[in-house]
Amino acid sequence: MTKCKVIALANQKGGTAKTTTTLNLGIGLAHQGRKVLLADADPQGDLTTALGWTDADNLPITLDTQMKKILQDEPFVYNEGILHHEEGVDIIPTNIELSGMEISLVNAMSREQTLKLYLSDLKKDYDYILIECMPSLGMLTINALAAADSVIVPVQAHYLPLKGIRRYIRLTYLIPEILGMVDNKKIAMRPAVELSYLPKEEQEILYDTMESEDCTPSHAQAIKIRKFSAEGILNEDVLLSIMAEEKPNQVEQWKSLRTD
Repeated sequence: MTKCKVIALANQKGGTAKTTTTLNLGIGLAHQGRKVLLADADPQGDLTTALGWTDADNLPITLDTQMKKILQDEPFVYNEGILHHEEGVDIIPTNIELSGMEISLVNAMSREQTLKLYLSDLKKDYDYILIECMPSLGMLTINALAAADSVIVPVQAHYLPLKGIRRYIRLTYLIPEILGMVDNKKIAMRPAVELSYLPKEEQEILYDTMESEDCTPSHAQAIKIRKFSAEGILNEDVLLSIMAEEKPNQVEQWKSLRTD
């Protein structure tokens, strides 16, 4: 049996032809005799509309419906609500209701695995599942990336679309220890991107500092670390000084604990 390949199509920049690419790639694969499922994971629902379902708000079952059942631990039929198009592709439709899923996922257990769990049973019915992502790096996109085996980044040869993807590529410049912290969500992506500009030797010193001090830099601190590195004045003492600075959330937390 052929293993199903799950591919996410993502870019933080809008208007880079994610919908067009998903649609044409899916139909092209279907014309080659492959079983293809398209998952519309963008609340704008352009992929659903492009395939002819212009009144998606009145569809009884959508991606939002199924993901909510998973979050609420309710039973669901894994292939319920899937629509078939005459071009030979199936689609998990969506509508604007999916925009509320971002909030629902924030406090959910294993929140980045929700979409992957939903697709797990569907994979046995298809050769390819293509997930169109929303133009942001929110929880829905994180879910899509966690569910995917690979990622296609549609991009125009213009500055702004390209800017939307280097963030992803910069992370590959991190040493494995810090990259592991990103994967385990011990450090957020934005500060991690800033730290990826540090030479490997400075990243190793930083990692040792984070381990010994049991803390990670905020985005503002990471920007400062990168600045000192560029100026050639970053060392262990400077790192300790920066890491010892109060973060905004620490100040707010301290204020909230004050009593009159």
